[in-house]
Amino acid sequence: MASRKSWREKLSDSKDLPKVVALKGNARKHWGGGTMAIPSPLEVNDLMAHVPAGKLITINEIRRMVARKHRADIGCPLTCGIFSWIAAHAAEEDAVAGKERITPYWRTLKSNGELNPKYPGGIEQQKNRLESEGPRIIQKEKKYYVEEYESCLIKNLDR
Repeated sequence: MASRKSWREKLSDSKDLPKVVALKGNARKHWGGGTMAIPSPLEVNDLMAHVPAGKLITINEIRRMVARKHRADIGCPLTCGIFSWIAAHAAEEDAVAGKERITPYWRTLKSNGELNPKYPGGIEQQKNRLESEGPRIIQKEKKYYVEEYESCLIKNLDR
């Protein structure tokens, strides 16, 4: 029986990514562009890793940066979301292993400033980590958001 891959192994498994694909038919209409950049997991992790304390990034910003880097019309929403989740779990795996410098995944929000319940420790852990860095978290119905998150957003990661 094959052993289960660690989160770090999943993060490092780029397969044939990154790549740019042509959108056709309904996908072209739906996304409003002709090409989509599909990043590697490590690309998404790298963007997340460079968000400094006091700043935030959303999946939509990651998608824009991926598209710009690969000269595509859009960045893939599905893989950017999945790879941010893998990066978060790999970072937590590193923390458990005693590493002090990990990807600050808690600074990556869903597209509308919402906290991500799929990150390690769920909403509570992301909320606690964010609040320790300054942002105020508010609850709207059953979801949690960073209040006025737009004022803390990073639009570019110059490296």
